[in-house]
Amino acid sequence: MSALCMLTVVSCATRRKAEKLRNSRSAPVLALTREQSTPEVGIPGRSSDSLLVISPDGRETIIMKAIRDDDGDMVANDVLDAAMVTARFRNVAERHGKIDLEFQIRVPAALQDSRWQLRFRPKMFYLSDSVSLDPVLVTGKSYRKAQLRGYEQYRRFLSTIVTDTVKFIDLHQLEVFLERNLPEIYAMKSDTSYVSDEAFASVYGVTQRQAVEHYTNWMRVRRNRRRYAASDRKYRKYVKAPIVSEGLRLDTVIADINGDFIYNYVQTVLTRPKLRKIDVILDGDIFEQDKRIYRMPRGAPLTFYISSLSSLVDSRERYVTKVIERKVSQFDSYRIDFEQGRAEILPGLSDNYQEIRKIRHRLAQLLDSEVFFLDSIIVGASSSPEGSLETNARLTRRRSEAVSEYFQSYISRYRDSLIRSDGYFYNLDRSYSQARTSTERIPFISRGRSENWEALDSLVRRDPLMSNADYDSYCALSSLGNPDIREAEMRKMPYYAHLLKDIYPQLRTVRFDFHLSRRNMQKDTVHTEVLDTAYMRGVSALMEHDYQTALEILRPYRDYNAALALTLADYNSAAKHILLGEPRSARVDYLLSVLYSREGDESNAVTRYLAACAADPSLVHRGNLDPEISGLIKKYGLNEDLYKEDEL
Repeated sequence: MSALCMLTVVSCATRRKAEKLRNSRSAPVLALTREQSTPEVGIPGRSSDSLLVISPDGRETIIMKAIRDDDGDMVANDVLDAAMVTARFRNVAERHGKIDLEFQIRVPAALQDSRWQLRFRPKMFYLSDSVSLDPVLVTGKSYRKAQLRGYEQYRRFLSTIVTDTVKFIDLHQLEVFLERNLPEIYAMKSDTSYVSDEAFASVYGVTQRQAVEHYTNWMRVRRNRRRYAASDRKYRKYVKAPIVSEGLRLDTVIADINGDFIYNYVQTVLTRPKLRKIDVILDGDIFEQDKRIYRMPRGAPLTFYISSLSSLVDSRERYVTKVIERKVSQFDSYRIDFEQGRAEILPGLSDNYQEIRKIRHRLAQLLDSEVFFLDSIIVGASSSPEGSLETNARLTRRRSEAVSEYFQSYISRYRDSLIRSDGYFYNLDRSYSQARTSTERIPFISRGRSENWEALDSLVRRDPLMSNADYDSYCALSSLGNPDIREAEMRKMPYYAHLLKDIYPQLRTVRFDFHLSRRNMQKDTVHTEVLDTAYMRGVSALMEHDYQTALEILRPYRDYNAALALTLADYNSAAKHILLGEPRSARVDYLLSVLYSREGDESNAVTRYLAACAADPSLVHRGNLDPEISGLIKKYGLNEDLYKEDEL
C-alpha cells in the first residue's frame, strides 16, 4: 500500500474516532482524591497505633485504631482508601497562610490514542479573580515520534546551512592566482603575521577583499542566504507541534493504551482576606500534530471550602474603662496683628479678618454645643521683643484686654440673634416666654505673655534665610540674661532687618484657653465602659483572614484571640504560653490540642481534643478539618461511637 493510501486511511480513522467522541461528548473527569495527602499532620517521631490518655479526673484510657470483630472484641484495623470519590466539594485546611488543593485528572481510555496529544488546562476561580494553572499534557507514543521526527527533519535542514564563509571561496584558484601574480604573498601562506589591507593594496595594486571576492562562488552564497532566511518557515513546516518544557505541570508519554490515566494534581494557594472558597474547572483539547480535532466539554467544577482556625475566633465585643472628666480644657492659638506699639484690633490689618472669622466660628461651635457649657475663656497675648520688657508687658496686657472686650461683645450679639430667631412660646398660664433665656456673661480673663522668646528661637532655627553664621551669632546672644540688652545687641546685627520684617510679626499672637464643663454631669469624674474599637479591628482582621494585621493589633492583649493569631502565624510556643494561662474552655482545649500535635506530644493533644469535644460536641466533626487533629483521629479511631450515632 502506498504512503498516500496509508495516510488517507489514517485520516479517515481519526475523523471517525473524533466524530464518535463528539457524539458521546466524552470528557476527562475532574475529581477529588479520597483524602488530601498534602497537609502534614505534624506529629514527628511516633509510630505506635495505641496511646495512653489520662482524663481530667485522673482515669487512664488506652486508645487504639480498632474495630469490633464478629465476637464483639476490638481488633486492630487497617483500611485501604479508594482512589476516587464522586463528591464535588471538600473542606481544606489553611495553614501558615497557605492552602493545598489536591484533585485528580482522570482520562478515560476512549480519549486516548497513540497519535494524539491531550492538553488539559485547569483554572481556579476565587474572589473576583481567575488564575490559569500549569497545563497537563498526555502525549501518545506515535505523536511523540512524529514530534521527534519533525525535529530531526529540521536539524537536517539546518545542517545544509553553511556557517563557515571560507567554504564559498575557490581556494585552489585563489592560490594559483597568488602563485602566478603575487609570488611574495604566496610564499607567506604559512606565515601567520598580519598584513593590513591598506599595505597589501599599496604593494600589489589590489586589495585582499577584492582578490577574495573574485574567487567567491556567489551563487552558493545566495543559495545559502535563502536557506537561512527560510529557517523560521522550515521550523513551522517540520516542527508542527513543538515539545514544550516550560510552564507545564506534566508532559507524559503513554506507550500502551490499556485503561484510564489518572494524574494527581496539587496546587498551593496563598490565603487572602475574605477567601472562603475556590472553584476549579478543567478545559481540554485533543490535537493530532498541529490540528485540534476535539474540544472536550467542560465538566462540573470542584469546590474547595477553606477551613481555617480563624473560624474559632471569639467575636464577643470587648470593652475598656474610660474616665470622663466633667471639666475640660481646650486651647487654640490665632495670629492677630497689631500696629507697632498699639493695642486696637483692626480687622483690615494684614490677615486679621480671616483670623477673626476663625475665632468667631470656634466660639459659635462652643456656644451651640449640646455636650459642653462654656465656663470661661482665658485670653493671653504675646508680643515681639522690640522695645523694653516693661513696655511690652503693659502692651500685651492691653492687647489681651482689647481682644477680650472685642469677642465678649461678639458673644453678646450672637446670643441676642439666637434669642430673636427662636422667638417666643405660649405658656399654660397664657403668658409668653422667650425660647432661650441663657444670658449669663461668660468671663474673659486677660493675661499678657509679654515677649515670646521661646517662639522666636524656634522660628529662627527653622528659618531658611538665616545663614549658619547668622544663626551662630544669634545663639551666642542668647547667653545674655537681660532681654533688653539681648535685643539691643541684636539690632547691631545684619540679620536684624529680616527679623523685624518677617519674624517679629509672627510673635504677636493671641491664645484662647477654653474652660468647659459637661452638661448634666454632677460628679467631677465618671468611669464608663466603651467599646475597644482597636481590639475589634483585630478580631475583624482575623475573621477576614488578614492575619498580619490581626497579629499586629491583638498581640499586646495576650488573650485567647491573640493566641489564635499567634497560632495562625505559627508562633506556637508563644500561643501555648498564653492559652495555658486562659480559663479552660472547649476552644482553648481545641487550640491547645492543635499546638501539642504540632510539637509531637500526642498524649496531651488527644487529651485536650477529647476534653474539647466533651464540652462542645460540634468540635467532633471540626477535628476532621484540621490536619493536626485529623491525623490523631485516624491513627487512634477517636470518637467512632459518636460517628456511628450520627449514622443511626
